[in-house]
Amino acid sequence: MTDQIFYPHKELFPNSPIRNMCEYDELVEKFENDYEGTWEAFAREKIDWYKPFDRVLNEDDAPFYKWFEGGELNVAYQCVGRHLATRKNKAAIIFEGDNGDQRILTYRELYYEVNKMANLFRNQFDIKKGDRVVLYMPMIPEAAIAMLACAKLGAIHSVVFGGFSAEALRDRIIDAEAKLVVTADGAFRKGKPYMLKPIVDKALESGCESVQAVCVVERNGEEIHWEPGRDYSYNELIKNESVQCEPEIVEAEHPLFLLYTSGSTGKPKGVQHSTAGYILWAQMTMEWVFDVQDNDTFWCTADVGWITGHTYIVYGPLAAGATTVMFEGVMTFPDAGRAWKMVEEYQINQFYTAPTAIRLLHKMGQDEPAKYDLSSLRVLGTVGEPIDPPAWKWYYEAVGGSRCSIVDTWWQTETGGHMISPLPAATPVKPACATFPLPGIKAEVINPDGSKPEVGEQGLMCITKPWPSMIRTIWGDPERFKKSYFGDAVKDGKPVYFSGDGAIVDEDGYITITGRTDDVINVSGHRMGTAEVESAIKKHPNVAAVAVVGKPHEIKGEGIFAYVVLKEVPVDKRDETAEDLEMVKEINAIIKQEIGAIAMCDAIAFVPDLPKTRSGKVMRRLLRAIAKGDTITQDTSTLENPAIVGEIEAIVSGG
Repeated sequence: MTDQIFYPHKELFPNSPIRNMCEYDELVEKFENDYEGTWEAFAREKIDWYKPFDRVLNEDDAPFYKWFEGGELNVAYQCVGRHLATRKNKAAIIFEGDNGDQRILTYRELYYEVNKMANLFRNQFDIKKGDRVVLYMPMIPEAAIAMLACAKLGAIHSVVFGGFSAEALRDRIIDAEAKLVVTADGAFRKGKPYMLKPIVDKALESGCESVQAVCVVERNGEEIHWEPGRDYSYNELIKNESVQCEPEIVEAEHPLFLLYTSGSTGKPKGVQHSTAGYILWAQMTMEWVFDVQDNDTFWCTADVGWITGHTYIVYGPLAAGATTVMFEGVMTFPDAGRAWKMVEEYQINQFYTAPTAIRLLHKMGQDEPAKYDLSSLRVLGTVGEPIDPPAWKWYYEAVGGSRCSIVDTWWQTETGGHMISPLPAATPVKPACATFPLPGIKAEVINPDGSKPEVGEQGLMCITKPWPSMIRTIWGDPERFKKSYFGDAVKDGKPVYFSGDGAIVDEDGYITITGRTDDVINVSGHRMGTAEVESAIKKHPNVAAVAVVGKPHEIKGEGIFAYVVLKEVPVDKRDETAEDLEMVKEINAIIKQEIGAIAMCDAIAFVPDLPKTRSGKVMRRLLRAIAKGDTITQDTSTLENPAIVGEIEAIVSGG
């Protein structure tokens, strides 16, 4: 499967900006020959500047690079205001709630809503350029409107994922020194209301002296506490605001937003993104990677609390003048056909989701896509982790009808947008392979000293030249920024950006991401990425999901421990231990065949599910702790199902 190459159905992409590999190569060469000049041309073409820039790239204080100095712009104008001349009655946002309620905002309506919220922030809460606003929101249009309202005023927003605990929210409020918190009473999930405002109340109990007010969107109508003089109803105040608001013109390097990484250890890192460089790349990747055309409807299933939601629900689609879908609910509720019903109803052209979601949709509704008309689809995207070949195959065949291009994108919170991805009209794809860097992105697999690993050997996934949408610093901690990202690899004697991921390059130059280098297991001196072992295990026909971690081993140093979720749990009365042993033998036989005996699992636990955040991220740190027998001290409130941790602990301990 992984050796097979799939070629694009070019008839689906007659107007693609990069139509074949010759055009890709020409553009790559153009960047190679004139890096700054090529970026300059795109920046002048794509951005509506209030004042043109006079310098493309400033490397004087590397790695604190600056792009497009002297230029002035406003992102809310770039995403909404400038489209009124040609798209005022086009749908900008299509919202579908968990319970099926729908709301469509045209570009003109979105313009009015952004202006009203910006006026509310300024008039009621005295929000000005440079002030920080924390958004703790569900997936409703007001989340996107609030982001754009901040951009309109030059305020710096920091969206905190609505599944985070009060402690996590408090840490981010304190670090950003937020002046205003915008939240909702709650929202709906799987047909039931859930609450957000009480978590904000708890977060603000201590240490958040910078917060002067809380603005509450009343979404689900549940009873909440209102703190006099601090809490205000958005629904009431917004009625009094004007639909006209002049944008605050900001410098190209003015911070657009902070987005805190969700690591469980140490102080969260506030990734700071600039204005011009970020919005330029958000728009360019929408056009290049997704082939978004003027009449397209684009659906990214992420949450706005993550970078994927920032770039590919809000900023990228709107800068490109597309129609973007926001979905409040769960793709498998009320049944496994929910996503495909929405694709059919809204005539979705590009569908962008995580491999975890793809595997879940496959497990819960393998034959569901065939029940719906998915002919509108042209591009299927994956994001967040390497996708395994079986999931890729089902996605391609069952969802895409063996005709849609799959873009397996690699990027990070810190990169702002895609770094490595197939181009839908151009790139011959190898399943589960990220393929090639995008034009203008110097992404290379190198050793720490800058040398190239041998073909097929793992190296460090680095970006060896600055790019416009890159992280500018860690908020309030420039030394940590340098240490975190520019301390592990050099090229030509200069520190380069290290992503934290490992990768390999095959004989054709294709790049495959092997996973975090801190997710590498060292078995008897052999380093193996967990993604590689997981990919092998997933080839067993009865494996729905798997997570692999390292466990201390007396002889090997580290052994391999696998948590496996089965598609079908046998219900007969055979001896369970014997049956489990047989499954272990079958799985290890596949690993031995795919990787080698050195990668065989020392232990396999068959579990009902994996501990995942509501965005689908598997919390491997929890699984490592359970495998070691450590006491779980990490906050589990962000998990989709917090109770699963105790269930897994009982299975592993034999309790």
